Amino acid sequence: MIKVYCYSRCSTCKKALKWLEENGIEHTVIDIKEDHPDEETLKKYYGMSGLPLKRFFNTSGMQYRELGLSKKLPEMSEEEQLALLATDGMLVKRPLLVGEDFVLTGFKEDAWAERLLVK
Repeated sequence: MIKVYCYSRCSTCKKALKWLEENGIEHTVIDIKEDHPDEETLKKYYGMSGLPLKRFFNTSGMQYRELGLSKKLPEMSEEEQLALLATDGMLVKRPLLVGEDFVLTGFKEDAWAERLLVK
């Protein structure tokens, strides 16, 4: 079963969920603010994704800006970054799409279609 970590007030999340519904893709929605992934889970997702760790950060979010993370992240180790991400779901890029053997950050329709739709 596909998991989608979302924030209910996020317009991109709403668009992504609508796309999943329209394409008949079964999924479970997890509120990223209330039930965000812990450090161990984030480490697993990061490994599955093949993406740079920075792609897991919600760089347009208030928390990211308030904490000055654009300047701090380059100085932090991966372990420190994962620990920080695990402290607050609002720091995590959303929607976070988790399948059996893949993870996608953000909603890019082409990438989601390539991964989820049978051709």
